[in-house]
Order: sequence, then C-alpha cells, then structure tokens
Amino acid sequence: MKLVIEADGGSRGNPGPAGYGAVVKDPDGQVLAEAADSLGVATNNVAEYQGLIAGLRSVLALAGDGATVEVRMDSKLVIEQMAGRWKIKNEGLRPLALEAADLARRLRVSWKWIPRERNRDADRLANEAMDAAARGTRWQGTPLPPPASPTTADEAVFDLGPTSTDALTAPTSSASFASSSEAKPSDGTPLRTEPQRGSGWMGPARTATSLLLLRHGETAFSVERRFSGTGDPELTPKGIAQAEAAAARLSRKPYEIDVIVTSPLRRARQTGEAVASLTGLKTAVDDGLREVDFGEWEGHTFTEIQRRWPEELADWLADPSVAPPGGESFEQAALRVEEARGRLLLEYRGKTVLVVSHVTPIKLFLRFALLAPPAALYRMHLDVASLSSVDYFPDGPELVTSLNDTAHLR
Repeated sequence: MKLVIEADGGSRGNPGPAGYGAVVKDPDGQVLAEAADSLGVATNNVAEYQGLIAGLRSVLALAGDGATVEVRMDSKLVIEQMAGRWKIKNEGLRPLALEAADLARRLRVSWKWIPRERNRDADRLANEAMDAAARGTRWQGTPLPPPASPTTADEAVFDLGPTSTDALTAPTSSASFASSSEAKPSDGTPLRTEPQRGSGWMGPARTATSLLLLRHGETAFSVERRFSGTGDPELTPKGIAQAEAAAARLSRKPYEIDVIVTSPLRRARQTGEAVASLTGLKTAVDDGLREVDFGEWEGHTFTEIQRRWPEELADWLADPSVAPPGGESFEQAALRVEEARGRLLLEYRGKTVLVVSHVTPIKLFLRFALLAPPAALYRMHLDVASLSSVDYFPDGPELVTSLNDTAHLR
C-alpha cells in the first residue's frame, strides 16, 4: 500500500510567525494522521521543511521502516532539493534537509510537486499553526507520535523539546534563515517567541555518526601568534610530537576510528598521517576542511594588522560576513564547511570519522551542532592539537560531546 504525505509550511513576514502542517493519507484519500505545530519566528522554507519532517515521522510511526510513500508538496524548492535536482544554497536549510533525507532513506519515497489548491489539508493545518505562532502560543492538536524505530537502553540523547521536531524549530537568529526563494504574502507582524525547552531524555533510533575534530599541531606561525590561513607552514618539532601524542591517544580504546579525513594543507595532513601510521588507516583529503583565507593578513600578527588595517579589522571583528582584504569571510567559509560536513555524514554514515582541520572549520562544526549564531565563533578557544567531538543521530539532535580536550598533551 502506498501512503501519501501532503505537507506545507508558511511564515507571515518571512521571517515571521511560522508554522507547518502535514497529513498522511491512504490510497483512497482517507486521513490516517495529521501533525502541525507553530515555530515562533522562521522563514517559509524552514517551515516547509519542518512540515516534510513531521510527515515522514508520521509515516514511520504508522507503518515503520520500508513503507512506500509519495510526498506531495506545493514547495518546488523542497521537492527539487529532496529529489536531488537542486542544490541547497541556504546554510540554514541544510540541517533540515539532512534530517529529512535521513528519515526518507528509511522509506521508499517518491517526490511530487502539486499546486497549492491541491494541498488544502496541509495548508489548513499550517495556517492554524501560524495563527498560534502569531499569538505566541503552540498549535493545539493531537501530538505527533514518536517514530517506530529500535532503541537501546544504554544509549541516550537529549530531547530538546516536547514535539519530534523541536530540536530545529526555533533558530537563535531569524536573520540566518532570511533567504527564501518562495516568498508568500505577509499578513502579520513578525513576532519573536522563546525557544521551546526540552523536558527529558530519549534513546536514539540509530547508531550515531561520530566526528572527532582534531586541530593540527604547532607551526611556527602558531608559536608567533600569526594569522595562518591558506598558507602552508609545516609542523614544528613540537607540533610533530603533539601530533604523535594525539595519535597515541586515538589509536587506543575507546576510540575506534574508521576513517581519517584531513584538510589539504600540510600541517593538517602531517597531523593526520601521524594518526594513520598508528591505526593502519589511509587518509582522505577534503578541500572544504581548509582554514579560512586571511588574504593580505596572512602571516601578520594581530598587532600588525591593528596598526595597518584598523578599520578593516574592526569591521571583521564585528561582522562574520566581512572578509579580510583579499580574503574569505567566516560566512563564506561556513557555506563550504557545511557542504563538507554534509559529504562526511552521507559518505560515512554510522562510522567514527577523524577530521583533521583548523581553528575556523572546527569552530564551525561546533557552532552548527549547538545551533549557535555566527558570533559564537568569537567565543570559543581551541588549542593546537586539541580534540573536540560531535555525534550526529539520524533521528535526533547533534550532540557536542567534547570541546578543546588536550588531555593527551599533558
């Protein structure tokens, strides 16, 4: 039996008070389940993706893994991106698309665009949810049942909210989700609501994909505290010793690394090769893991930059979208690092991956996992050869399990 998901979402103001709706039907059009929720402030596209996620979870709750389902939406953007025909360019949508893709892989899904007039049931629920968001309340209806999936008693991840998609419903900053290719009419004033709070713990449905994030060892630039971006200094003797200390730690239990992926820059490759020599693994290279390009500031100290480029430095420190002269902004770097993260999670699903990289990409991995704003990059410190880690569950939030761990260097 082929089930049907009809899903929709919307925002009054884009971004503004947002909500989604989803309906599951049998082949005769009989409604088997429906779900909706208000999202606080979000964009149309974020709400549409949340509607899709709710619909997929509803099918899993009703029919379990392997069910056949046709997804029908009037969002051309979501349908084309999920079908793999359009690229995902908006950083804010990528985590939602990855979550939806993880759920869809558990089913046999076909994707179909339909005009809005044929999506009335989901549209009605989405509008009810938007009404609730405009009032600063939650949509009142039957709660979405939890997905039917195996769990283990000795594993737990934090449940960030009372509904199945709350982990991503309330972005820290609506500005990061402001790009939308499918604007809908505005008939309300944007209203910011507080994120929904978590209330407990639940077991994950699948094995996590673990990314161990290792910063490279010491270089001459790091000793002298110089900006070191896409330049290619090698490790100092101390840096080599740090890489070997990290390798000794990572080659023992509880670490059971399946894959090593490094930045293309020499300092990262040298660090990764030290781990490879003890684990017997080969290293792969992903260009998206390289350090941010500091342009004309490469090789200069902070004091030198402050003297020569005082206005440019002040702008750069105040706004992640500002790039150093001739360089790359943190905002631009975030797009390529997000793409690299997506490649790692798709290619090495369920594995433990050692990612050997640099300060900025590792901070971005952590920022994405924490749903933190871009300014959070300025609030983290990472030592050379430090280890951080993030676990990614197919049906749950991303969990930062360590940050700037240097126990192996003591």
